[in-house]
Amino acid sequence: MQNSRKPSVGLLQPNSRHCFVCGLENPIGLHLRFCKTGPGEVAADYTAPEHFQGYPGVLHGGIVATILDETAGRALMGDPAAPRFMFTGKLEVRYRKNVPVGEPLRVVGKAGKARSKMAEGWAGIYDEQGTLLAEANTLLIDVPQTVLDAANLEELGWKVYPDE
Repeated sequence: MQNSRKPSVGLLQPNSRHCFVCGLENPIGLHLRFCKTGPGEVAADYTAPEHFQGYPGVLHGGIVATILDETAGRALMGDPAAPRFMFTGKLEVRYRKNVPVGEPLRVVGKAGKARSKMAEGWAGIYDEQGTLLAEANTLLIDVPQTVLDAANLEELGWKVYPDE
């Protein structure tokens, strides 16, 4: 099931097979497809299905936080051929308005200050009118090189998948 579409502008970023957020083969995942829209900036268009709702018509807050977390990290990935994989050390979410299910959303991520092994990121979720519904600031930490050395990006399915 494909719940998102690639944004109309930007360079399509890789997806994986099984990641909950971007895994295109994850049957219960979100299936977001991110595009690099500028230096240190990414975006994804998404329409959340009803099965991710908390209250009727409202996207569950945990799913909102998950989308923001992934999007902020994506903004710091850099070169898709040699991505900077990071994990979250701190996630500060501000829920401004209810995020609806079944309606088009725009998700945006921006890289912040970067240090040797850490970086800051920001992400926001907007409705079709451009209203900011939720946002997050993150502190991200590089995945240790020993872990990356053991990972096989090809086995993870980490690649740019053609448009569907």
